[in-house]
Amino acid sequence: MTAASTPGPRDTTGAGPEAPAAAERLAAVARELAEAAGAVRAAGRAVTAVASDPALLASLGRSPRRGLRAAGALARSLTDPAGLGHAPDGGRAGHAARLAGVAARRGSLAADLAATALRLRIRLSATRHAEYGAEAPVRRMLVAVEAGLPGLALRILREDVRVRSAGHALAALAPACEEVTAWHALADGNPFNDAAAWHTVTGTPADRVLPSVPRARGARPFAEPPDGAFPEGLDDGGSISAHLRNLAALGPGRMLTQQVTGPDGTTRCLVLLPGPEFVLPRTASPEGLVAAVAALARGASPYTLAARDALRRTVPEGMPVALVGHGLGGVTALHLAGGPGRSGRAVELVVTAGSPTGSGRLPAPGARVAGLAEEHDLMPRLEGCSPVPVLPPPPDRLELAWTDPSYDVPQCLGAEAYAQSLDKTATGARDRVDELLAPYRGRAGKTVVHRLGG
Repeated sequence: MTAASTPGPRDTTGAGPEAPAAAERLAAVARELAEAAGAVRAAGRAVTAVASDPALLASLGRSPRRGLRAAGALARSLTDPAGLGHAPDGGRAGHAARLAGVAARRGSLAADLAATALRLRIRLSATRHAEYGAEAPVRRMLVAVEAGLPGLALRILREDVRVRSAGHALAALAPACEEVTAWHALADGNPFNDAAAWHTVTGTPADRVLPSVPRARGARPFAEPPDGAFPEGLDDGGSISAHLRNLAALGPGRMLTQQVTGPDGTTRCLVLLPGPEFVLPRTASPEGLVAAVAALARGASPYTLAARDALRRTVPEGMPVALVGHGLGGVTALHLAGGPGRSGRAVELVVTAGSPTGSGRLPAPGARVAGLAEEHDLMPRLEGCSPVPVLPPPPDRLELAWTDPSYDVPQCLGAEAYAQSLDKTATGARDRVDELLAPYRGRAGKTVVHRLGG
């Protein structure tokens, strides 16, 4: 079954038992509430800016009576429980007043609207996933969320992690993970994590996703010794499923560039980016996880720097380029697609699988981005963006999400699993991406496999 949760170029395959019309209504109400929450928050910031303006304080000396009336009206606007609630925000004075209100447990209309929007988005996820309706830990946790009990929801999650594994518990929660975490940030009484929650509510990019990560030195690519059997063993079908199988065959730390003469006689370059392998926190060698954090934060990971150098060395200037990446390889592809200044080459298409495609990395004008995400994969949520958000994507992005009933962690995160899921469950999503890749299907020419050092 296919259900589109919002207007625009987004497909959602494998929806739950509810009718698409019901899901659309939920999405529309959640979208309106999120917009209203953002507007109320902006109003509070505007009133705070006026109330803390030095010119207002100076006017008290010239006309104390009128100045005091104006100051009183502004104060009531920012603190009236029947209006905006406790709404001071912005600037040092507004920040201090907001912290004081949180300490005094003063309610905010903007926060209440945002929390309600998030609860509706959680319910939207429940309509798309039959397992959310069963009497299971995820269902009980979502009931606690709807009841406004963050402590109980957290205890249920901890118990689920203890009984099962953290991976399985989080994978079951994944379709609503960003909404649950954002709601918890707004409801936990800690004002210092609210900013991230508001980015999830309004769909705006964070100004600073992660702290600065030092740039690695000496990250240089080099082509592997000639191995004729390796390129010949790759799947030359040219579909997105074939490319994903090739990404799995390449393995972490490599990159493939292949010149292809398309049906129109134009030679283009196809680039495959597997990205660092997924590393669990308990693994003895977490360098892949560190590289992932660096790539997500600023694109300065050794893998990204080396991939950029490899493109400049092997792809002729002016040749159209398509980048296909899985996981953090998809993040690297989006960084490289940020214009000729990023990669030195004209990237016209980016296809990612299991990667976050938030608006923090914008492609060059004219470039298309297609993001593929199985809804139980946590990797696409690293930026707080759902693969099936209620907010419409940018016009240059095609976001395709589906549910595979056979998901398992960590096996479902692999490129090979994505290929199998596209061929068996999400054939519609596969076909749409294959249409975009059609110019890159044809006679293969020069193929180079790079090992990316660093």
